[in-house]
Amino acid sequence: MNRFTKKDLLFASFTGFYTGLIAWRILVFLEKLDFMGIPFVWLMVLVPVLWILGVNLGYFLGRWIPFFNQFGKYAAIGFTNFVIDTGVVNLLIAFSGIASGVGFSIFKSLSFIVAVTHSYIWNRLWVFSAEGGSEWKKEFIKFMTVNLVAITVNVGVASFVVNYVDPIYGFDPKTWANVGVVVGSAVSLVFSFVGFKLVVFKTKDNAISQV
Repeated sequence: MNRFTKKDLLFASFTGFYTGLIAWRILVFLEKLDFMGIPFVWLMVLVPVLWILGVNLGYFLGRWIPFFNQFGKYAAIGFTNFVIDTGVVNLLIAFSGIASGVGFSIFKSLSFIVAVTHSYIWNRLWVFSAEGGSEWKKEFIKFMTVNLVAITVNVGVASFVVNYVDPIYGFDPKTWANVGVVVGSAVSLVFSFVGFKLVVFKTKDNAISQV
């Protein structure tokens, strides 16, 4: 059933709310307190709306390209994972004062593990609507295999940007660390979706012919 449901509304609203909450606290940590005088606390309202619109857009485009039926939900969870990933990195930076070097790479690895756990739960529960049963162990192993490659790409790219590329636009170290997180996450996003769809949560509805 490829249409927006009550389940979609509930999950998009819930994940959007805590995505906005975490994003707001990250911006506060980075001393970006407002936009045109308006505090970023409004993200807790705006992001759920964007998630709902994004899922609906996916279903709309899915009328012609079935690939998009799931990609709208995947994109919402993908951005939520990114914010969680970034939130954990900034939390560790805030406690340690370390924003580069080996310490950053360790923080990035830990944050990615947290984000991956979150990703598995929501991709299984909502995005790909995988069925329960005895196969979940094999499924989880496949999921972790895909993410082992993704984490290598993600952490490698982020560490390269932070440790070997000079900050631009006068960014301070903790802001540049967030730039690294963004770039690493962006590079691994598409790979992860294809891997999840074709390898991990592979069903008749997730067939390769739809990609």
